[in-house]
Amino acid sequence: MAQRKGCLIGCGVVLVLGIAAVGALLFGVGKVVDAAGKTMLDPGVYRSVSVGDPEGAVRAKMPSGESFIKAALKSGGPAEPEGSVCTWYMSDADTEGETVYRFCFKDGKLAEKVEYRMK
Repeated sequence: MAQRKGCLIGCGVVLVLGIAAVGALLFGVGKVVDAAGKTMLDPGVYRSVSVGDPEGAVRAKMPSGESFIKAALKSGGPAEPEGSVCTWYMSDADTEGETVYRFCFKDGKLAEKVEYRMK
């Protein structure tokens, strides 16, 4: 009887750990999908803005761009203009996810927009 009780406890522990692992996996996938959604931009939006446009009007057309993916998007791109604040996005039309759009703002205006391929 004691042996059977020990087996049931062991199976219960394995079941709880399995459920926790599945929950953690789903949470992680959700975070990646959420981060990707914050950094995806339609090429039409990229084309619709011009250097000199007000920063508020440009940012209103875009998602936040804030995610852990930002560091990867920054690498391999051209140098940022001096004194500007930049935001990076991935093209949602690029199935390989290699096209990056960078928007740099300075003095309340779009100072530069650049399209490049991730390395």
